[in-house]
Amino acid sequence: MTEQPDSEYDTPRRFRMPDDEWEPFLAATKSMHPEGRSPRGRVLREFVRWYLRRPGAKLPERPPAGPWSKPSE
Repeated sequence: MTEQPDSEYDTPRRFRMPDDEWEPFLAATKSMHPEGRSPRGRVLREFVRWYLRRPGAKLPERPPAGPWSKPSE
């Protein structure tokens, strides 16, 4: 299986996560990856590649602490 570059034609996937984590995740990923169609998707793909031990894959870089770091109430 070959690794495909990010494109606007990736098959959409469903991912379940509580809104109080999903929305802050968007803010955190935008702080690290301000351009692109979906910074969340980019980070999730990077994590999956790392998790599957793909050659050259690295754990995504985390943003510095920010408003997204506070626990939800």
